[in-house]
Amino acid sequence: MIPKNVFAFNDTSRSSIVMDIDSGRILYQKNANEKRLVASITKIMTATIALEKGNLNDVFVAGDEVLKMYGTNIYLEKGEEMKLQDLLYGLLLRSGNDAAVVIANNICSNEKEFVKLMNKKALEIGMTGTTYMNSHGLDEETKNYSTAHDMALLSSYIYRTSKEYRKITKTYKYEVQSNNKSYLWYNRNKFLKQYDYATGGKNGYTPSAGKTLVTTAEKYDLRLTAVTLKDANQYETHANLYDYLFEKYKSYTIVDKDNFEIKNNFYKDNLYLKKSFKYPLMEEEKSKIKTIVELNKIKNYKDGTKVGVVNVLLDNDKIGSVSVYIKKKAQKKKKFLFSS
Repeated sequence: MIPKNVFAFNDTSRSSIVMDIDSGRILYQKNANEKRLVASITKIMTATIALEKGNLNDVFVAGDEVLKMYGTNIYLEKGEEMKLQDLLYGLLLRSGNDAAVVIANNICSNEKEFVKLMNKKALEIGMTGTTYMNSHGLDEETKNYSTAHDMALLSSYIYRTSKEYRKITKTYKYEVQSNNKSYLWYNRNKFLKQYDYATGGKNGYTPSAGKTLVTTAEKYDLRLTAVTLKDANQYETHANLYDYLFEKYKSYTIVDKDNFEIKNNFYKDNLYLKKSFKYPLMEEEKSKIKTIVELNKIKNYKDGTKVGVVNVLLDNDKIGSVSVYIKKKAQKKKKFLFSS
């Protein structure tokens, strides 16, 4: 008999991870830095480049590249026209390989140049174990390698920064009309319908990579992303991981910008914070949190100058910081009396 609130499950993936989207804290991992083929979750990076480099209202034209695509497609025809926004739905909901290469060849002069942007972005995000060779994830001719950790970094990044990405990946059904036919697409990510707290994600599969899955979920003000690589029971694994971690962790506001006292004997003007700091903690970790204010003694400063930081420590390890700024008090205008 398993006691209440104690979870037992078997993680059947080859590699897996769960990360807090907002802080980047790793809440669970297994072989998370092992490089593996990632199949169609590649398209999360394809979408990232498209969202940052393209205009959603631009009309893209399908070229010869669609004739070479196989596997999952949205079945674009050569010469067919479609807005980038609609192509992104075809890319992320239906996992269209043809949508991927059309996006790549319209944003850049060719797919090779687009892939350079993918690899450059990966390094910017910190995805040091990732190498992209194509925009779609098929791996018979060229292969894309990444890690569960890197894919969690990417998922967290694009989920935080792109409202459009969040909107697309949580969409279950989408209808669109191109210049010559209409489409009705349903999201291939079954987790959206299977898990109450799911907010998005992308699945993938090739015989070599196995089943790959990136998902996002939110509960109790805690936003998490999970990644599994080569897992035949991926949806069950993700549900079990989320259930376990949503029970184990809660999001706490450790530094509240509207209610945080900073004691100092140097500055006469008001000190303030622009941001708060939240972090996922287990109940037993709450007593191990400390905040340390470090102020620089700056004599000549302007309104809004950064004058220090609030460091946040968990068990004496730094987990974050918040900048401290100064607001100069308004000077009273002197009154001058004139006599004639």
